[in-house]
Amino acid sequence: MNIRQEPIHAGEFLLSEANGQISREAINVAAGAALAPGQLLGLITATGEFAPYDPAAEDGTENAACILFGPLGQSDTMRRGRAVVRLAEVSEALLTGLDADAEKALSARFIIVR
Repeated sequence: MNIRQEPIHAGEFLLSEANGQISREAINVAAGAALAPGQLLGLITATGEFAPYDPAAEDGTENAACILFGPLGQSDTMRRGRAVVRLAEVSEALLTGLDADAEKALSARFIIVR
């Protein structure tokens, strides 16, 4: 018997968000590997594109800025995506890359980890 694990769906990490989807914005995501919903993202200072949060980086992505809403495929070019950027409650268990510093940075944007 084959057992398949279902991936995280778009927005599945959201527990609640502000009315009218004010919590979300369209964003530019840097070229790179495929990303799943719930991936924490930081803003690359030099390009204005988002990339996976990396606490060891020194390019801006060391600061968690938002959470990717839906999946993005691997790409050699910049991709358009949507992210939760403010006013939301999210499930800790469904986030990728979360640490204490990221949780603090997200809370400053009124994204509360539960």
